[in-house]
Amino acid sequence: MSEKITDDILRDVFLKTKTVAIVGISPDPAKPSHYVPAFMQREYGYKIIPVHPAHVGTTILGEPVVATLADILPQEDGTGVDFVEIFRAAPAIAPFVVEAAQRGIPYIWMPLGVSHEESAAQARALGATVIQDRCPKIDLPRLFPGGLPNRSLPTRD
Repeated sequence: MSEKITDDILRDVFLKTKTVAIVGISPDPAKPSHYVPAFMQREYGYKIIPVHPAHVGTTILGEPVVATLADILPQEDGTGVDFVEIFRAAPAIAPFVVEAAQRGIPYIWMPLGVSHEESAAQARALGATVIQDRCPKIDLPRLFPGGLPNRSLPTRD
């Protein structure tokens, strides 16, 4: 059974999150898998970790790309990934959802138009909050129009 994601749950997710892994990130600024994390980084100050095996050795959004979730090292402050958004089509998303939960990532996000209830149920059973068929680029400004409290934004050139 699908978990009802309320605005209170979303607020909690956004406030507790500092580091976001983006599985399937694109270097193409016209794609949602680029402009959604770019928005989260630029407008809300999230640390973005790009994950895409085809782009290892490059940087996207100023960050080095890693191949898999397993390649993400702990952050300088000792923390890990708080939130993963997985830009994959529904038929291919299941292993990424389950792996993220197995790795202890507390918040797993599937973008607009994507849901996979079986893998979401497995992830919830492992303790993750799973958000399906939503977009942080829509929900963040709706819930936090003035930005996140106590969050400094990266400096802009």
